[in-house]
Amino acid sequence: MSGQKKLPPDQAPLVEGKDYYLEAERMVFTADFLRRRGFCCESRCRHCPYGFGPEGLRKKLEKEKL
Repeated sequence: MSGQKKLPPDQAPLVEGKDYYLEAERMVFTADFLRRRGFCCESRCRHCPYGFGPEGLRKKLEKEKL
């Protein structure tokens, strides 16, 4: 054994390209990662699968205009 401990699933290291990508030196979380995390932080994440991201807010604003 190498002596390395296996991290629990909730503490597994993030994988670039699967969990996030870098854009202008910022981490952008993927919808897959956000879905696996299991809750919405209401921070308007770009790929929010819970409808609180930019696309979800745009749709909400369009409905309010009607």
